[in-house]
Order: sequence, then structure tokens, then C-alpha cells
Amino acid sequence: MNVKSIAIIFVLFSTTYLFSQENLYSFTSIPENLKQNANAVVRLHQVNVSLNSINNMDVSEKRIITVLNKQGNDNIDAYVHYDNNVKIKELEVLVFNQFGNEIKKIKKNDFKDVSAVDGGTLYSDSRVKYLEYIPISYPYTVEFNYSLNTSNTAFISPFIPIDSYFLSVQNSSYTINFLSDITMRTKEVNLEGFDVTKEELSNKISYSVKNMEALKPEDYSPNLVDMSPKVLIASKQFTLEGVSAQVENWYDFGKWIYDDLLKDTNDLSAETVSYIQNLVKDEKNNIDKAKKIYQYVQDKSRYISVQVGIGGWKPFNASEVDRLSYGDCKGLTNYTMSLLKAANIESNYTVLYAGENQRSMDPHFASMQGNHAILSIPTENDTLWLECTSQKAPFGFIGDFTDDRDVLVVTPEGGKIQHTKKYTTEENTQHLKGRYAVSNTGDIDVKVNVNSKGIQYDNKYIYETQTKRDLDTYYKSRWNYVNGITINNMQITNDKEQIAFIEDVNFIAGNYTKIAGDRMLITLNALNRQTEIPDRYRDRKFPLKIKRGFKDVDEVEITLPSDYKIEAMPNNVSIENKFGNYGVEIEKRDEHTLIYKRQFVVNDGEFPKEDYEAFRDFFIEVSKQDNTKVVLIKNQH
Repeated sequence: MNVKSIAIIFVLFSTTYLFSQENLYSFTSIPENLKQNANAVVRLHQVNVSLNSINNMDVSEKRIITVLNKQGNDNIDAYVHYDNNVKIKELEVLVFNQFGNEIKKIKKNDFKDVSAVDGGTLYSDSRVKYLEYIPISYPYTVEFNYSLNTSNTAFISPFIPIDSYFLSVQNSSYTINFLSDITMRTKEVNLEGFDVTKEELSNKISYSVKNMEALKPEDYSPNLVDMSPKVLIASKQFTLEGVSAQVENWYDFGKWIYDDLLKDTNDLSAETVSYIQNLVKDEKNNIDKAKKIYQYVQDKSRYISVQVGIGGWKPFNASEVDRLSYGDCKGLTNYTMSLLKAANIESNYTVLYAGENQRSMDPHFASMQGNHAILSIPTENDTLWLECTSQKAPFGFIGDFTDDRDVLVVTPEGGKIQHTKKYTTEENTQHLKGRYAVSNTGDIDVKVNVNSKGIQYDNKYIYETQTKRDLDTYYKSRWNYVNGITINNMQITNDKEQIAFIEDVNFIAGNYTKIAGDRMLITLNALNRQTEIPDRYRDRKFPLKIKRGFKDVDEVEITLPSDYKIEAMPNNVSIENKFGNYGVEIEKRDEHTLIYKRQFVVNDGEFPKEDYEAFRDFFIEVSKQDNTKVVLIKNQH
């Protein structure tokens, strides 16, 4: 082959290479199917992990993402956390316009650098560098590159190619290299149906996936994290905060956490121990003692928001939290556990995924999982769960932030997976009892009492601390189908003993009814209408999941106007199906008094996507029945 031919081949190769590189930055080169339903497109995402030893790990990442609109800005995720154990070696962002031309370069020193935690010196070494960039037009492309080194090898990032809705992925890959004397464990989840390639050698594991189209969220669907593909990755041997370990299961994992991360942090002063023992000396049993200690923690401390994994995995010493009167979930949980121990009450540090989506720890794959810590107290018949970061939650109430999920309970003997409290449909109640009078001009005067428990309590007890002005706004929004409301009285009671939220409200509203000639039409359900209808989907993709059931029971006395009499009343209604039940009974007590009784129950559960239309129809019918009217006709004198 002559020199000229070699030169031509080199030019062709270079042109092809440059063109392929440009394709990653140009908007026009995105396949059309990846633009559908997308706010952003990940063009290339490469994660490389090198486990050099059990206490030394390098991580590098390249992420090229084209942002199609303003909503897509949230998908850039150009930030890196660091602390004394994590050193950032390289950090850079390149920005390109829609044609693939570079328009900005942002170096490591140009990133915003702030504390990862506001308001606490305990976590002064926990920091984050993040990109602050305001685009001048859309679409545009960001290339984010970083590399870091850490001595903590306990947490190895999983391979999760898609982690949000309205995001498509063109190419994503993950590679981990490790020494031959290190044992790696993996667990593949939801890989079926995706174009995933896997390579596994004696000291290397890699995955790649292509052409993942953006997903749109659907009402009443499972969590995205439970449906999307992922690979969990962990090393049998690892180091955390200078402490080495070798674990394969949750029992060993919990034993290691207790022995090496928790045990030495229970260092309350003799003075504090004596104070706590004196505080509970008159209480009759351990539950009453625990309640008093829990209230003591709520009154004394404040919460600083730090997720598990930031600010270290090891809780700060109980003595420090006691001295400063603040901490994150780890610190406050450990502090409460230490106070209970001072009163000879057994309790266990518990790690979990918090959030209303009920995400569970994987019971079959022991690894650094979770983003939150709570406390569990074993009792003779059950387990009590304490949310130690809340200054308002009742003792033993966890609500939708940590309910109904698998968690890791850490005991001195070892770790075990347990399931937190599930609030059943029968527990998530709202009992409404009220009365309203209708004037001859169609105005109404209402008095109502609402008693909420379970998750319905959880949804409301925050209103205890609201101003009257905010409460006025809240109630007008809650009954927004009643025009012209004037609220005359609001009395709310947060009963922490019964875990009940009680509301007493009195309001008036003008022109509630419709008057046409001699007739008046009154919508009987003035106080608890089902107004929200699940969205319609012509081609439903996801199964139907009702995460939490509820039960509403209403009884309302209605005084009709004196100048009218009843001409027509709606029939009683009874609906029952797999999703729940609905019933209305209307009792005519006398010529001017009706008793309106309503019950609406929705059961939790999982159903195939084919059931969604029937579920939606159920809500439509309930909404229709909630708007039924009684017809009155004016008395003839």
C-alpha cells in the first residue's frame, strides 16, 4: 500500500471519527424515536469504576446529554459530593449549541462549591461542587466529566441507565474493574425487554444498553425504580470510614454496622444518663418511658437534613448531639437509641429508603442501600417504629414517609430485614359529621367536624402549625367547588394520644343552589366530593397500583328552606367492585330535614394494566353520584 493510499484512509478515518463525535452533540442527529416524550436525551453515559484495593477506588464518569426544553434542565445532574474520604481529581463541563458547536467550557474551579449541609458544624467536611448554568436557547448539549478517588469502597454505584420520566437514553455503559482477590456480587433487575449487553471476566464486569425510549408517568402506577432496569453491585470485601469488613448477607452486614459504626457512639455523659433515668422513674412500663424520652428528644433537638451517605455513614456520637441539640437522621436516631438504653429500653437502629413511594431495601442483596435512618422498638406482640427527625409526629407514628416497606434492622446480634407498619384501608379513615342549612335565597350555613386517622391523619396534621390566614386559604381550596365561602370559625386539634386530627369548621356561602323559576336544585354533597379523576390513557403502559387505601364515612344533616318542599329526590346508591365500594343513603326525616349518609372506600393493591379503565370508571361514577341533586319546588300560597 502506497503512502498516498494510507493518507486517504487516515483522512477518511479521521473524518468518520470527528463526525461520530459531532453526532453526540448535534440535536439533528438524535433518532426520532428518542425525541418522543423526552425533555432530554442522554447521548452517551459512561461510568468506570476501578476497585484498586478494599480501601481504594477510582470512579470516572462521562455524561453527554441534550436538553430539549426547560423541563430537561433537571436531568443534567452535573454535581459531585466530596469530603475527607473523597477527592475530586478532574471536573469539567463543556456546553454545545444545537448544531454541536462548543459555546462554553467550565473548569473545576468555576463550579459552585458549597456545604452539602446547612446549619451544622458536625458536617463541615461534607461539600458539593455543582454546575450553575443558564442556557440562552434550546436545545443545547452538556458534556459532564469527572473523576474521583475514595477510600470508602462500601458503596459502589449501581448501573441505572434511566432514572426519571421524560428522559431517553441513546447509549449507556458501566464497567467495574477489580483485583482477582476481591469477590464481586451483582444482582440484575428488570433487564428483560431491553437491549442490554453484558461482559463478565475474572476481574471485570461491564454492562451497556442502547436506545431506551422516554417513559411518561401514569397515574396509579408502580414506582419507576421498581420497573426500570438496574444492576446492583457490591464487593464482599470493603472499607468504610477506615473500617474494613467482609460480608455477604444482611445478617453479617448488620453485625458489621453495629460493631464498627454504632457501638462506640453511645457515649452519653453520666449527667445525661442520670437525668433520663430520673425523667422516667415514675412511668409504669417501657412504652410510657419511651414516649417520655421521645417527647424529650422532640422538645430538645432540631433536625438537619442530611441523607444517609452524605456526612458519612457513621452516626455522630450521642454526646455531640446531646451537646449541640441537633443532628441528621443518623445522629438523632442514634441519640434516641442511646437515651432509651439509659432507661434500659431495647431499641434498634434501622436503615431504609424513605419517601412516599414505599421503596424497599432489596431483601436478597446485602449492600449499602437506603437514604434514611429510623428507630425500631421490639415489643411483645409487634414492633414500634420511631421517626426521630420529626418534632411533631406522635410516638409510634411513621406515616407515608417510611410505612409499608422492607428495612434493615441492626441488632447487636446482626442485621435482619423487617417490614415497617402498613396502614390498612380500615385504619386510613376520615369520619365527617356535619350539618348545613339552606336559606330561601340559596345560601348555606355549614358546621362540620372531621376526624382523620392513619394516612389521612398524616396528610393533615401539619396544618396544626399553620397561621389562620393559611388555614383560611387551605379550607377554601379544599371546598373549592363551593363558591364565595366565608369561614367564620376554625378549630383544629392534634390528638397525639389517639393519633387523630380533628377539625371543627363553620362557614357560610352565598348562592350555593341553583334557582330556576319556582324550583331550587341542591347538590346534597357539599362537604366531601370526589373531584379528581385519574387521567385517561389510550394505550396504558404500566400496571395499576393503589399504594394506600382509605375509607371516608360522612353523615350530614341538611335543613331545607322553609319556602320550598321536596319535588324529587335521588335514589340510594350502592357500588362494589375489586377496587372498593361506594354507597349513599338519603333519609327524609321530615318535610324540611334530610340525612345524607355516604361511604367511599378504596382498597390498596396491584392490578394488571387492563383493569385501569374500570378503576377510572369507578372514580367517574363516584364523582357523578357526588354531584346528584335534590329538586325543591316553591310552596304555593
